[in-house]
Amino acid sequence: MTFTETALSTWLAGFLWPLMRIGAMFAAAPVFGSRQIPMRWRAMLAVMITWIVAPVLPPPPVVETFSHEALLIALQQIAIGVLIGFILQMVFSALVFGGQIVAYSMGLGFASMMDPQNGVQVPVVSQYYLILATLAFLLLNGHLILIEVVVDSFRTLPVAADGLTRNGLWDIASWGGRIFAAGLLMALPAVTALLLVNLGMGIVARAAPQLNIFAVGFPMAMLIGFLLMWVTLPDVMANFGELANEGFRLVMQQLLIGR
Repeated sequence: MTFTETALSTWLAGFLWPLMRIGAMFAAAPVFGSRQIPMRWRAMLAVMITWIVAPVLPPPPVVETFSHEALLIALQQIAIGVLIGFILQMVFSALVFGGQIVAYSMGLGFASMMDPQNGVQVPVVSQYYLILATLAFLLLNGHLILIEVVVDSFRTLPVAADGLTRNGLWDIASWGGRIFAAGLLMALPAVTALLLVNLGMGIVARAAPQLNIFAVGFPMAMLIGFLLMWVTLPDVMANFGELANEGFRLVMQQLLIGR
């Protein structure tokens, strides 16, 4: 069996370019990019989706297999896939940031767990928020919307050597500040209430020096912190939903700008 340059170029244009974009999205996106999902399953899912959607995609350009133009196209497809997944990854990072603020305020900063999403240690409060956000993301079919976005991106931003623009990348970097604002907004009610509790404990310590404030204040701060987490949980999930919608809108905006 022999392969000609034309046959390799046709196969590369029809299957490998979409596979690079879809595979890069799966590697960078939340839920799909979790370390709990083996790399083999992610690769199989990317190949399966590419095989299903490849016949209905716009015809990509046919270039020489080993050329600088083919390298540029490959880098562009990987960058677009990573961009789609990275923006949604930043949305989940806002929960980690907000959970860290709450955990440090209530005295649980020392209690950490392994984050299966990124493979790093995060406070248990952040892990709790991440689990709930992941379940909400799957319940609202966010994973299906993510697949739909990456498939539709081949129409708004076809396979080519040029795609993402410098202004678009700068907009994404600027939107990164929104993550810190959203995380602070999620944690602000609990942090404010815990600050008042700490001020009250300070007044009690001054009024009754014989009282062991560490033995009383630490468990009270944790108990009130858990109560505040329960009370503010609907608002936290609502803010997460709004931020996820902003993330999807930013993805669509970048795909349309790059056209």
